[in-house]
Amino acid sequence: MLGISVARKGDQLVIRWQLTRIAISMDTIVSVTHDETYAGEIKDAIRIGTPQGTTDRIVIRTQDAAYILFTTNADSIQNSINRYMEEHLKASS
Repeated sequence: MLGISVARKGDQLVIRWQLTRIAISMDTIVSVTHDETYAGEIKDAIRIGTPQGTTDRIVIRTQDAAYILFTTNADSIQNSINRYMEEHLKASS
């Protein structure tokens, strides 16, 4: 598996990178944004991926944590997460 992948499994957003698997309840996600800083603006965030000068950073903020994804396909991942969030909201209502 190359890079970071995201998928929706029921009501969870599942992030995979190498041997790491993180499941985040979609009900707890507050925002999904880009971060232009090198190491990530949030100092206590959970970092996923390899921070290199050419990678983009996506920040997923939840009610109790923040995750920074270091990736070269940030737009694709952010679009997927936003689509999963929309699907989750439609299914919940």
